[in-house]
Amino acid sequence: MASFSVKFSATSLPNHKRFSKLHATPPQTVAVAPSGAAEIASERLEPRVEEKDGYWVLKEKFRQGINPAEKAKIEKEPMKLFMENGIEDLAKISLEEIEGSKLTKDDIDVRLKWLGLFHRRKHHYGRFMMRLKLPNGVTTSSQTRYLASVIRKYGKDGCADVTTRQNWQIRGVVLPDVPEILKGLDEVGLTSLQSGMDNVRNPVGNPLAGIDPHEIVDTRPYTNLLSQYVTANFRGNPAVTNLPRKWNVCVIGSHDLYEHPQINDLAYMPATKDGRFGFNLLVGGFFSPKRCAEAVPLDAWVPADDVVPVCKAILEAYRDLGTRGNRQKTRMMWLVDELGVEGFRAEVVKRMPQQKLDRESTEDLVQKQWERREYLGVHPQKQEGYSFVGLHIPVGRVQADDMDELARLADEYGSGELRLTVEQNIIIPNVKNSKIEALLNEPLLKNRFSTDPPILMKNLVACTGNQFCGQAIIETKARSMKITEEVQLLVSITQPVRMHWTGCPNSCAQVQVADIGFMGCLTRKEGKTVEGADVYLGGRIGSDSHLGDVYKKSVPCEDLVPIIVDLLVDNFGAVPREREEAED
Repeated sequence: MASFSVKFSATSLPNHKRFSKLHATPPQTVAVAPSGAAEIASERLEPRVEEKDGYWVLKEKFRQGINPAEKAKIEKEPMKLFMENGIEDLAKISLEEIEGSKLTKDDIDVRLKWLGLFHRRKHHYGRFMMRLKLPNGVTTSSQTRYLASVIRKYGKDGCADVTTRQNWQIRGVVLPDVPEILKGLDEVGLTSLQSGMDNVRNPVGNPLAGIDPHEIVDTRPYTNLLSQYVTANFRGNPAVTNLPRKWNVCVIGSHDLYEHPQINDLAYMPATKDGRFGFNLLVGGFFSPKRCAEAVPLDAWVPADDVVPVCKAILEAYRDLGTRGNRQKTRMMWLVDELGVEGFRAEVVKRMPQQKLDRESTEDLVQKQWERREYLGVHPQKQEGYSFVGLHIPVGRVQADDMDELARLADEYGSGELRLTVEQNIIIPNVKNSKIEALLNEPLLKNRFSTDPPILMKNLVACTGNQFCGQAIIETKARSMKITEEVQLLVSITQPVRMHWTGCPNSCAQVQVADIGFMGCLTRKEGKTVEGADVYLGGRIGSDSHLGDVYKKSVPCEDLVPIIVDLLVDNFGAVPREREEAED
């Protein structure tokens, strides 16, 4: 697919030739019983996939009891829609014709997710959400303008979101436009490839990479390399597209842990060993409707040069050995649990280039007692005379005009670059200090995207909700803002509180790491079924991170305000405004 090739500058792809010969080769089956691990039957360690005609497929002997997604992959290789240009033919077929065949219906409802396209059958029939790959959350003004031009043509159906994986999602896309959109993405250096279903998600890094006065390491070279490996430089990498389930990765670059390592399948934690810089590895963090787990140490350290090889080895171990039955039990942590950390580590070692993997370093570079910094507002960069400016994007939602204005501001006041964050906000880096006052007086910052939002608004996160998403049980974005506005009228509070809203148990908005989280559900009130939420309390991020617990289940959404007020007063030092006014 020459038309989808992409050019990389030397600065954006450091040492890329080092990894140009990476390829997936199934290891020989060996029974192992590493020290401290239970013995693993050799037949359990037989890879369940094999390479056929350039793609990795599930072997016949392992096809009993597999889930519907696995069956769809066997019926038709999803990557052929991209790598063999199947999207060109599919885009010419009407939805009426598509509906008449299960195979093409699965194309638009399942397989197109390998191209980052999600059909919104339930609430937005015939329209797609398109998810981009945006390593480290770095985007340019030209990319932002292009995305604005795409969603503008869809009128009220078109909008964009900043996601909790530090990237863009655009909405309203129709199938006939997809080939042209893909070509346009390529021209501005973007891709949506392999951003959905059983693929590696967007590599997350420090949003302040390269400009942070206190950063440990600039994460951008590593997240770029990971993304380029995963997608084979936008050409498609079928070696890692048939995973048992989705897979998340992050590279930690600051003491603040903005990247949330504990909820990633693989997290690179900066550490030195014998005078060399590298990373300790955490594995297995994830959320699902049936289970949530924090990442655990793999007892492994890799030098910086081995960031991609170890990612490749871990992905191949998961691809080869992960189960493919109940979708709720196919995330990588289930495999880690089954094999034991040592058993899983041994499988990773077998897939490393030299079949070696150092033990964890004790020289962790992340300071444990670090107070997480605020990035909204104006902050000095490591570059003298420059600052970065953090903008609050209410629950991450932007329109085409907003994107054009953001692009203009990035060009006029910064270096033509924007940084997206996992809290759904945007940072303009490289602003000359002499231009800060003029930037702060721009109408967009005055009226829409404040640098100093109300304290309960600044950390508010919400998933798409049932406005667009068919899996969401409740509406989230507008409701979360309305309820927060009502709460602000009732209490005075001085400390930030992170409140996250997710429309269903898939927890795209990561309610388990919030101070207060709301997970959508249906409940009963006065004999009627109404939208409600399970309330979570006590999630933590940073060095003392842990997942929150359910505080109260099945609360009708219309009854949430007094519960939130009580939680803020009892746990976060809030004062009821009526009491505050009485004391005054």
